[in-house]
Amino acid sequence: MPNQPESVARRHDQEQRERARRELQLFIRRLGIVLGALLVLMIVGTAGFAIIEGTSLPYGFEWTVDTITTVGSIPDPRDAGGRILKVGLELLGIVTLFYGLATVAEFFVSGQLSGLLEERRVQKMIDSYADHYIICGFGRVGRQVARDLRAVGVSHVVIDPNVENHEAARRAGVPFIGSEAADDEVLGQAGIERARAVIACVDSDSENIFIALTARELRSDILIVARASAEVSEKKLLRAGADRVISPYKTSGSAMARIALHPQVTGALQVADLRMEEIEVSPNCEGVGKTIAEVRGSSVVVALRRQEGQLEAQPSPETVINAGDILVAIGAPDALERLEGMFEQTAK
Repeated sequence: MPNQPESVARRHDQEQRERARRELQLFIRRLGIVLGALLVLMIVGTAGFAIIEGTSLPYGFEWTVDTITTVGSIPDPRDAGGRILKVGLELLGIVTLFYGLATVAEFFVSGQLSGLLEERRVQKMIDSYADHYIICGFGRVGRQVARDLRAVGVSHVVIDPNVENHEAARRAGVPFIGSEAADDEVLGQAGIERARAVIACVDSDSENIFIALTARELRSDILIVARASAEVSEKKLLRAGADRVISPYKTSGSAMARIALHPQVTGALQVADLRMEEIEVSPNCEGVGKTIAEVRGSSVVVALRRQEGQLEAQPSPETVINAGDILVAIGAPDALERLEGMFEQTAK
């Protein structure tokens, strides 16, 4: 669960977004009032000049525009009624135009226009995506996901309510939606109906569960990959609709324990019930000088990298193993445990 400072910051960000929306709605409403007032003045002035001065409606409209804008290119009315109408139009027109200019200036100064144009630009970019990935959460895990997706050149969208993460996404050039990812409208805005997968990597397991539920409800066929901080959350995420659940702490903890137990293991990857490992051949170990057939047991050695850097894919069983080489092997955990033991450094 998020701590109290994070909750306060998130509420503050949401309040800022709500305030921005209210300011935009207020601007639109005030602009509508200005346009409505100008329309009323145009109708009243056109009809008034046509009745009082006996002019045609087109000329009365032109006279009204000239009066409201205080251009003064048309002669003054002949009688008192027309002059009163002209003065009234001038006063009301000046007030209306001044109110409209003040409204527009306030909107520019507050920065709402630039924000609105930026949101529209980002939304237009998102609307052009297809088979893209939706990353929910742009913390440390989400940023690493974005870097890996960017490295292979696939389109992706980030959803995160945190303003600081917005700045990080902007620097990375990633389209960003500053809202809660568990919202139906937000996922729709991110183009879930055209997306290839949803990656839920928010820090909170409960939020990831809600994201998985919402995404699965919107798209029954979409791939959902979710992050779980607690082991008890893995089953809940699967029941919520996630196809795959990854636990960074569990994965990194297992890797650290394995390296501590077997320092010669330089990398490991779990593949279903099998495991793939890179095993460095330590000096003075039991496997130095033996062939692959003598050491592999029930595991499969798929590659051998020599100390000089040469890579031998699918080496023959008669290949001799030297100190400093790296074996890439796949097999059941017990088979790899035996193989690891063959390359552990022994005391001289």
